[in-house]
Amino acid sequence: MAVEIIMPKMGMAMKEGTVAIWHKKVGDTVKKGELIASIQSEKIEAEIEAPADGTIIDISVSEGIGVPPGAVIGYIGNKNEQVPSQPDPATQATEHQEIAATVEIDKKRKKATNQASNGKIKISPVARKMAEAAGLSIEHIHGTGPQGRITKEDVTEALAQNDAEKGEMKAAAVEASKQLKVEGMRKVIADRMYTSIQHTAQLTLNSKADVTELQALQRKLTSIAEKNHHNKLTITDFIAKAVVLSLQKHEQMNSAYVNEHIQQFANIHLGIAVALENGLVVPVIKHAEQASLLHISQQIKLLAQKAREGTLESEEMAGSTFTISNLGAYGIEHFTPILNPPETGILGVGAIEVRPAFIGENIEKRSYLPLSLTFDHRVLDGAPAAAFLKTVVQLLEEPHALLL
Repeated sequence: MAVEIIMPKMGMAMKEGTVAIWHKKVGDTVKKGELIASIQSEKIEAEIEAPADGTIIDISVSEGIGVPPGAVIGYIGNKNEQVPSQPDPATQATEHQEIAATVEIDKKRKKATNQASNGKIKISPVARKMAEAAGLSIEHIHGTGPQGRITKEDVTEALAQNDAEKGEMKAAAVEASKQLKVEGMRKVIADRMYTSIQHTAQLTLNSKADVTELQALQRKLTSIAEKNHHNKLTITDFIAKAVVLSLQKHEQMNSAYVNEHIQQFANIHLGIAVALENGLVVPVIKHAEQASLLHISQQIKLLAQKAREGTLESEEMAGSTFTISNLGAYGIEHFTPILNPPETGILGVGAIEVRPAFIGENIEKRSYLPLSLTFDHRVLDGAPAAAFLKTVVQLLEEPHALLL
């Protein structure tokens, strides 16, 4: 005689259970106690074991279908046995309430081991998917289902505990960190940079200059300068001279936006940013339009030395009309320098890159210098700013013009 497979009553409040997965199909032979289906209600998941030895001769309730506890969801019998006539599911449920109640699951039972007798962890399919998606190891999740089976509620609880532990770790990290009061030079820099961003319309243009010939000229002139003036010429010195000549040609860049007026300066006071251990200072080469390449080089070195020694006078850091910031020593290429208020422009200099390039029909090794120009769009538009940057590039690529 065929044996009914009953939807169990999983908890006193359960009104309906759903077949999540059938692990067996019609025609499969099963042994009593063998897993044949996974079911779930709103709050609980469980597995149904075969109530007898035999063959699955009918599956009455398909996967995803919900029925009341006590309803017949399938039959086990002999291989060719006929399926009994099936009454209304509600009638079935009423008739089998007592049977369903005998397999009621107490979710509050003591936590059982996750290991079945064969060492395999028992976990519902839904719970397994949740754990895999969250990257949780099921070996460390305590199961509260039958025989220690892990349910979706167990995974949810494990996730909540995991989040709580992460929160505690973050809190501990915050407690372990130290807070530094923003004061002195750092406070001045912070205030000036914030003011610069808040009160200007900044835009940055990027370009590159082929400085292969410039490097050759620099090496040649350096030996002469060291011999006659005890001074080594650097690429920064040539860049500074190129900027000064470009500012003379493009006067709009040598200006400031003050009280809704554009103030163009008659003289060029060139700021050279110097990085210190605790901040940044910008000493100024006054009247740079009157200075030779050698004088600019000497002033850059003198002011940088005084900056590092902390002996710069306040007037040596005031009145700049344009600034150069060089991060090439740090391997940086293009970057976005921030305006030094109230100036209209600042030129960022990156690290020289050596790469092959076509020169006519031939491939040669060339050196390229990245340049980043940030300007105040309230003072001038992109085209004149680009023209200024183009002039700087041309002077660096035709370095003998810097000596005239």
